[in-house]
Amino acid sequence: MTAPGPEPEEVPGLEPGGSVSPGDTPPDAGQTSGLSHPQPMPSKKGPVFALVIIGIIIVGMAAFFLLRAFDLLD
Repeated sequence: MTAPGPEPEEVPGLEPGGSVSPGDTPPDAGQTSGLSHPQPMPSKKGPVFALVIIGIIIVGMAAFFLLRAFDLLD
């Protein structure tokens, strides 16, 4: 079985142990420029609906425990 690509001894720019010397590393950012097409704005209906439902549940639970604390529920 052979290794894919060239042997490490034959690759230029490698130091002993397989690391690269300073200055031989690729640039930090890609070399492409420009923007992709505009991304659609996600709907806000779902999160708002979920927050309203959670608020209703919290208010209902608080009312239940307050009525329970004041002994107004049988």
